[in-house]
Amino acid sequence: MIKNWKALTSLLSAAMLALALAGCGNTATKEGAGSSQQPAQEQSQEQTQTDLKTQYPLTVTDATGESFTFEKAPTKIVSVSPAETESLFALGLDNEIIGVSDYDDYPEAAKTKAKMGGINKPNEESVIAADADIVFGGISLSEDAVKKLRDLGITIFKTDPKSIDDVINNIETFGKITDHQEQAQKLITQMKQDVTDVTEAVKAVKPEEKKKVYIEFSPGWTVGKGEFMDELINVAGGINIAADKESWYQINEENVIASNPDVILYANDVVEDNKTLDQIIKARSGWDQITAVKNNAVIGLDANLLSRPGPRVTQGLKDVAKAIYPDLFK
Repeated sequence: MIKNWKALTSLLSAAMLALALAGCGNTATKEGAGSSQQPAQEQSQEQTQTDLKTQYPLTVTDATGESFTFEKAPTKIVSVSPAETESLFALGLDNEIIGVSDYDDYPEAAKTKAKMGGINKPNEESVIAADADIVFGGISLSEDAVKKLRDLGITIFKTDPKSIDDVINNIETFGKITDHQEQAQKLITQMKQDVTDVTEAVKAVKPEEKKKVYIEFSPGWTVGKGEFMDELINVAGGINIAADKESWYQINEENVIASNPDVILYANDVVEDNKTLDQIIKARSGWDQITAVKNNAVIGLDANLLSRPGPRVTQGLKDVAKAIYPDLFK
């Protein structure tokens, strides 16, 4: 789907958890001080822990509409998506993960796992040999690959996140499937805090003061509306100049010049013909007249944080916001 870009690949609200914990405090207060307070606290803590334990059998549905019923937590997990791999490791599932895609490089422990092939079309023989309880696939896993693997009797759980909320929902679901809900809720709480930090920082930016942003993650490719990368720009208080189209697409250079973005963001690990992506961008005819280029606002960002809809996507959001409005994040 994307050329030259290897990285592309209703939630249990933290507020609900906070409300439950607040309820515990209120109960203790009503019971008063002394010997009656400790049992009330212990009971509340036990209830919270019980709520975060998965009750099996568990039935969940993936992005393709396929339903899966788990009689117990999977003990052998394969992930053929860098974003999903990051999520699973963040939930503390290192011991359960037995295989990853060829492009999985974070965290460091992912590099030690058996390789299962590409993110669009995994190696069928390797996946079959792994004999995993479940295989997680991400946005780049093709429909044909999903169908073929399922026809071979492999349990493929496919995700297709289009927003930060989708990423959070997926992490919540992974926590339920693997009985790691406590870890999932901690991660979700941090991600939601990252979003809050950004929205609070940019909320004073008036509509007429919002900066126009162009993002390029591979030579000649950008992202339109309806994808999580477009949402990153919007939540960060920017205006995506490519949002007149949907999904990922090849640019028209003249249209970018005419849109005259204030900020250009690019993936900082891209090299083509011995040129970095910012060099390619700045060398294009007429682009030296774009405000972002004239003001030296062509900013490279970690490609993985930009492109992977996993647990670090809100770190990517913070980086995008800082790049667009550096004065608000000093």
